[in-house]
Amino acid sequence: MTRTYDIILIGGGSAGLTGARFAARLGARVAIAEKNRIGGDCTWTGCVPSKALLRASKAAHEVREAGRFGIESGEIRVDMAQVKAHVMGAVHTVYDQETPDVLAAEGIDVVHAPAQFVDSGTLQAGDLTLKAGKYVICTGAKPSIPPIPGLSDVPYHTHETIFENDRLPKHLLVIGAGPIGIELAFAYRRLGARVTILAAEFMPAEDPEVRQFILDLVASEGIHVVLGAIAEVTRQAGEIAIHCNDERVCGDMLLVATGRQANVEGLGLDAAGVQLSGAGGIVTDAYLTTSAKNIYAAGDVLGGLQFTHLAGWQCFQAVRNALLPGRAPGNPEVLPKVTFLDPEIASVGLLEHEARIKFGSNVEVLRRNMRATDRAIADDAPRGFIKVVSRAGGKILGVSIVSDRAGEMLAEFVLAMENGLGVSDLSKSLHSYPTWSTAIQDMAAEKAIESFLESRTGRLGLFFSRLRGH
Repeated sequence: MTRTYDIILIGGGSAGLTGARFAARLGARVAIAEKNRIGGDCTWTGCVPSKALLRASKAAHEVREAGRFGIESGEIRVDMAQVKAHVMGAVHTVYDQETPDVLAAEGIDVVHAPAQFVDSGTLQAGDLTLKAGKYVICTGAKPSIPPIPGLSDVPYHTHETIFENDRLPKHLLVIGAGPIGIELAFAYRRLGARVTILAAEFMPAEDPEVRQFILDLVASEGIHVVLGAIAEVTRQAGEIAIHCNDERVCGDMLLVATGRQANVEGLGLDAAGVQLSGAGGIVTDAYLTTSAKNIYAAGDVLGGLQFTHLAGWQCFQAVRNALLPGRAPGNPEVLPKVTFLDPEIASVGLLEHEARIKFGSNVEVLRRNMRATDRAIADDAPRGFIKVVSRAGGKILGVSIVSDRAGEMLAEFVLAMENGLGVSDLSKSLHSYPTWSTAIQDMAAEKAIESFLESRTGRLGLFFSRLRGH
């Protein structure tokens, strides 16, 4: 049987869902071909379950720490089966908004089958032959497993399996110190497991000051970090042992969180004339067009930065370029990211050293500690800071925030950067008190006053003010 559409999206994760819904709103005949579950990593094995698990772990932490607020509590007991039920409850609540029936009601066909290009204009998906004028490949990525000697001989979890776990380990070993590994290590530690992180480097994409903060934070939580090359993984007497930097660390559960690689196998890309990069991702131009001009690609399958919000945004752009006149760029100029620890770690734009390399001495750094913010004091959560990198007297180049609600606070800076604003401009908007974002207004106000007093008008005003004082 042959079905014909205006556009077909291969992959029904966050990218495919965003793109398909946009295409349907444009009145296009649209289908999603998905071999697994609609929702992809974000719904089933990524953003949603990890944040639900972190919330459960924070509840355990809050009970343990309640005494500092004058609230007495007994010793807690963690039931991992119930924790898993909470996590899966969140997953299914999100999934209920994106089921095939929901999508059908929105005018989107869902084909549940592996899809493979026969040529650049034809897909084979199970018993169906699918044809479309345009295609978007958004099949996401899968765990990248490093070639560590002995690793393939021991049982281990990845982000694709860890949320099915209903057992609290005595000692969780985590290979990898990126956002996924750090978040899950944090969650399991607060649930009551011993945790050791082993990795060659620790959160390398963060500002050095932020990286040190995270190192201190995980140490304060009782998480052990071993940095260096892992020589071997072995299993003896039911325990998993990792040999790293002359240390031998043993545990009863292993999580491998060493990055992800593009899902391109079995797509028939050669038959479609779609080229891959040396790193294994799909190659596109600046407008997300592949080497086959009627085929676009978006999200994690490109092999670059991997964020749910970026994947959805790119697929929206790809569908726009496929179905509408003109072209829009496929990479945002301003890309925020958040690691959901406690406090949260959020950043956007250039780090300080990157800005200094690019702009030399024409760089200014502003910093404000959260302990000077009334809401942080009231919540007894004073750890953290806001660090803003800008052109001297000019627009914002980059921001790092370590704070409760850092992800929400970052959005104000993202909007400012997208509109070429400076720090002082943020003082013009009144912020509700007492909120976390008053820290931004206070910082911006200090900068605005400083800039005014250094200006000719400000110096004159200060001169006449002093005259009145006499």
